[in-house]
Amino acid sequence: MTEWHKTNWRNLPRVQMPEYTDTAELNAVEAQLAKYPPLVFAGEARRLKSQLGAAARGEAFLLQGGDCAEAFDQFSADAIRDTFKVMLQMAMILTYGAKVPVVKVGRMAGQFAKPRSAPMESVDGVELPSYRGDIINELAFTPESRIPDPRRMLQAYTQAAATLNLLRAFSTGGYADVHQVHAWTLGFTEGNKAAKYREMANRISDTLDFMKAAGVDSATAHTLRTVDFYTSHESLLLEYEEALTRLDSTSGKWLAGSGHMIWIGDRTRQPDGAHVEYARGVMNPVGLKCGPSMTPEDLRILLKKLNPENEHGKLTLISRFGAGNVGEHLPRLIRTVKEEGANVLWVSDPMHGNTIKSSSGYKTRPFDNVLREVQEFFAIHKSEGTIPGGVHFEMTGQDVTECTGGVHEVTEDALSARYHTACDPRLNASQSLELAFLVAEELTSLRGSEAEIAAL
Repeated sequence: MTEWHKTNWRNLPRVQMPEYTDTAELNAVEAQLAKYPPLVFAGEARRLKSQLGAAARGEAFLLQGGDCAEAFDQFSADAIRDTFKVMLQMAMILTYGAKVPVVKVGRMAGQFAKPRSAPMESVDGVELPSYRGDIINELAFTPESRIPDPRRMLQAYTQAAATLNLLRAFSTGGYADVHQVHAWTLGFTEGNKAAKYREMANRISDTLDFMKAAGVDSATAHTLRTVDFYTSHESLLLEYEEALTRLDSTSGKWLAGSGHMIWIGDRTRQPDGAHVEYARGVMNPVGLKCGPSMTPEDLRILLKKLNPENEHGKLTLISRFGAGNVGEHLPRLIRTVKEEGANVLWVSDPMHGNTIKSSSGYKTRPFDNVLREVQEFFAIHKSEGTIPGGVHFEMTGQDVTECTGGVHEVTEDALSARYHTACDPRLNASQSLELAFLVAEELTSLRGSEAEIAAL
């Protein structure tokens, strides 16, 4: 591998990035960001990498979730709290099903930029540049709003710092107490529609009661009232990423100071492109989205570039094929990884391949299709003898109506009631919890199969 520097990406082809018209202003913003403290620290990134390595070996399970794209005008402490709360509930359910620790990583405090399928969009015959996320331009459909503005990076940094501050407080200040989290989950199962999940919730209650009787509760065990919670985002806007890149004095390695984990999207994973070049040089765990167009040849190159030392926990492969398509694409990628002897964590993103346009004109994702892709992901890993190590959801703790289906069924006619996303549709709190129960059932079945094999 050639010597790496944080500016190397500037010499390579770039895609899905804005062309700023005021170079002087862009330079000034980058210089200002470069003086700011990093948002995350090297020790945290190392700890996350270790935990992801455990997930790759089947000794933990990754839950990664959060907003499609964080918006400036929807930023609030309540929104952060609600998403954090639902992720804690999901993690508890998954922990029970998997019988291993759940690594919790939010799509938060940095998920401001979005790749788009087309550079332009049209409304009523008027064509303007596409909205690319609040860190770049504005959602309002006016010529002025769609001009890329580098100053928006400073607002993104401020919002990310405030988000991280609140998340750290929630994680260690008692809000994450396991008994409180389970009490919230019991509330979800009280209605008749969610009654089928009550049995598992009651089993979790029995486990907690037994632990308390044995003298293990929040008062005596620190780990029952605090959690590790990490942040992640797609490292799309490389000017922002470079400005927050810092040299770790302990290890002498470069840290992407914008988030604990960064990932490369399916549209920006060109082996000789700018985004891969940036990600290959930082010490953070790196995710790589793998869609239907990923070839074994490209994957081989990317495995070597993004994890040249073949470290455990360094590289997470996030598959996104769409329900019904997993069997066509995932096996060849699994076999490629096996042939290379690469250490990777396999994760399912069942959201991005299942986006459709409803009859009412809204983009949506049917809950049943999301679940089906996860089930196919588990089934193929079982048949290939590999480990399904995590799930990656676009979700929110708010009561939105953006994805159809679920026990509190959202119909296509109801989408307009609370459709608040700036980009892609998200699972709401109820749908997220239901999916956690269903994934937990898959994990329970998987552990049962492993136990049967071990007994032979």
